[in-house]
Amino acid sequence: MKLVKSLLLGSAAGIAAVAGAQAADLPSRKAAPVEYVRVCTAYGAGFFYIPGTDSCLRISGRVRAEYAIGTRYSDYQDAYGTRARGRLNIDVRTATAYGTLRTFIRYELTNNTGIYGAGGVTPFNVGATVPGFVRGASSTSTGSLLDLAFVQFGPITAGRAQSFFDFYASDLNFASVRTADSRVNLLAYTATFGSGFSATISAEDRTSGTVGRELPGVSFNPLVGGGAGAAFVQGQDYPDLIASLRVDQGWGSAQLSGAVGQRKYATAVALNAVNGDEMIWAVQGGVKINLPMLAAGDAFWLQAAYADGALGYLGWSAGSLGLGRIGGLTLADAAINPITGNVENSKGWSVVAAFRHFWTPTLRTEITGSYSELKLKYLDAAAVAFNGVTARSADPKEFLLAANLIWSPVSGLDIGVEVLYSHLDVRSPVGLVNNGNARSALLGIKSEDSVAGRLRIQRDF
Repeated sequence: MKLVKSLLLGSAAGIAAVAGAQAADLPSRKAAPVEYVRVCTAYGAGFFYIPGTDSCLRISGRVRAEYAIGTRYSDYQDAYGTRARGRLNIDVRTATAYGTLRTFIRYELTNNTGIYGAGGVTPFNVGATVPGFVRGASSTSTGSLLDLAFVQFGPITAGRAQSFFDFYASDLNFASVRTADSRVNLLAYTATFGSGFSATISAEDRTSGTVGRELPGVSFNPLVGGGAGAAFVQGQDYPDLIASLRVDQGWGSAQLSGAVGQRKYATAVALNAVNGDEMIWAVQGGVKINLPMLAAGDAFWLQAAYADGALGYLGWSAGSLGLGRIGGLTLADAAINPITGNVENSKGWSVVAAFRHFWTPTLRTEITGSYSELKLKYLDAAAVAFNGVTARSADPKEFLLAANLIWSPVSGLDIGVEVLYSHLDVRSPVGLVNNGNARSALLGIKSEDSVAGRLRIQRDF
């Protein structure tokens, strides 16, 4: 019996030893390490490391809904309009031995109806009004916009970015307030001197620009006069050159900026006959003063600008000038004097003031006003027809006043109402926009008022 027990125990031990040896010979599979997404704190909230890299990524955006009503001047125009806009931001930053390497993209899709449409009276872009003969032209439109796409590497900024000429950008997002606010294709170098001081030199392609932070792209192509003083734009030799000096400190910020460029014009009779290069320039100064003694976040802005041959630097859109019943007056950066044959630039100036106040941490108001005057070098053909004797340029004078009341019940959500009042005076009486014709020779007016309001619901994330 003892012999049998010994044999059984020995057999079991041998089998266990063999099994152990075979198990040791089998290949083992180690679990792959799990790579978790890590928060990146170097560049503020919302950034995280892209797995497998040392670059930090932040994805953000906006959804915006607007419901507007405005003064109606014709049966062909809608009295209301709606807008839906989606925005996506992608921000990637990497620390390098030469400083931060940043890549930023902002893309927008917008659907407009009614008074927001390209062919209707647009109270939030007064100055680019084209009254339509049929409602269909202004009933709806959909557009896409690559608003920003740039690379920053140390002091260099390349791509599509905010113009370094600009200073004040309205929280109201009323594009009609006359302030330069455009994104353009540019190449810039910024030098920092410490204590918040910096200086920038930028080469900017104004033909790529946008007018208004909340509108689809509007061409900044040099405006030209039509009719007897028509000047046809020819190719430029170089982009506009921008220089700015800026300071940002605890009390606020200030900036002095200037622009200089070149335009070529030719007569309508001989497009190849260049009437010479015409230099254009603009200058702007602005200051922002923080007012924490009133409430956290309160601030006051004051800005003034002057332009010679470049009305876009004042915040005016390319195209026709119109407000309410006034229509068909062409804005022109320059025109050719039919008597002397010389190119003559249009000139203008504008002043903007704004005040932002937080009634409570979740309730704020911003009030913005602008006044501008233009001296147009353009003999308006319509003025000849309606005045019958002397053709004179419109030389518009414009006053705009906008205000809002915004409630932010939770972070990133804005619900509010906004109103805009516009007043336009022109030098000579012009025809009316009426139901049967774009312009009527029966009556002439020299001034017009317009009022518009909107409800805005906006979520930023």
